[in-house]
Amino acid sequence: MPVQVGGSKVAEPRARVELSPTAVADKGRASSKKIRRRRQKASAAPSLSPMQRLFDTSREVFAASSPGFVPPPDAVARLSVILNDLKPNDAGVDSSMPYFKHADSKVPPRVTYLHFYDCPKFSFGIFCLPKSGIIPLHNHPGMTVFSKILFGSMHLKSYDWANSPPENHDIALENSDGARLAKVNTDAVFDASSETVVLYPENGGNLHCFTALTPCAVLDVMGPPYNRADGRDCAYYDESPHLIGGDEQYSWLKEVSTTFEMKAAKTDNNGYKGKAGPGQLHRLGNLTSVSLISSGLKETISYGLG
Repeated sequence: MPVQVGGSKVAEPRARVELSPTAVADKGRASSKKIRRRRQKASAAPSLSPMQRLFDTSREVFAASSPGFVPPPDAVARLSVILNDLKPNDAGVDSSMPYFKHADSKVPPRVTYLHFYDCPKFSFGIFCLPKSGIIPLHNHPGMTVFSKILFGSMHLKSYDWANSPPENHDIALENSDGARLAKVNTDAVFDASSETVVLYPENGGNLHCFTALTPCAVLDVMGPPYNRADGRDCAYYDESPHLIGGDEQYSWLKEVSTTFEMKAAKTDNNGYKGKAGPGQLHRLGNLTSVSLISSGLKETISYGLG
C-alpha cells in the first residue's frame, strides 16, 4: 500500500514481472527475424556498377565546374582511384570491336569517340584508336581532364605554355609568326597499367597529342566541356622544337587549321543512369556520322555539334 512520509504520499513499489522461459524464447525469435529481414534487405540492394560510381563521383567532383576550375586534391585522388580500377568490360569495350580495326592502308586510321555523358559541368567518353591512330596536338582551354587507358599502349606528348623564358635564354615567349613557346611536360609511352593522367587549365600538360602503338581505348572525364559559344573551342597546333640544351625541352607551338576527323558512335553498354542537361558533344576535331548514346539515361537527350 502507499506509504506517507512527512505528509507526502509515496507511490507503492511495482511488483517485478517475471517472464517465463517460453516468453523469453518468443521474444528472442522475433528479434532474430527482424535482424534477418534487415540483412536480407541489405543484401538485396543492388551494388553500384563501376560506371555508375564513375558517373556519380564525376558529378560530385565537377559540381562547381566552370572555366579554370581545379578540383581539390582529395577529389582528384578519389576520381583517379575509380578510373585506375576501371576495366574494359566495365565500359563495354574490347579490341575486337570495329572501332579498333583499320582495313584501308591508303587512309589514316580513324579515331572513334564513344560518347557516354555530357552536361555543362562535365562530360565523359572513350576514344577508340586503331594501331597508328593519331589525335593531333590540341588544347583544353580552362579545363581539367582525367585520362585513363583501358587497354593497349600509346605515346603521349604534352606541353604547358611557358610563363618565362628558359634559364639563361633571353627570348620572347611569342615569335613573329605567332607561335608561342611551350615547355614539354610529358614525352613517354603509357599502357593499361599506367595510372590516370590528370591535366589542369594551366599545367599538367594541357596541350597533348596521342599516337596509338597498338589498338587502344582511352577514357576521358573532362570539365567543363569544350564550348565554342563560350570562346573555348578546341585548337590544334604544329610544333617546332626549340633546342636550348639541358634536361628541359621546349617547342614553338603555332595554331593551325586541321583536317582531323573523328567519328562519334553509339553504344548500349552504359552501366549507369544519369539525367543529362543541355550540353555539347566533345568537340575534338570534326565529328562525322554522329549516333549518340541515349539508352541507360533517365531521359532521351540530343546533342548539337555547337
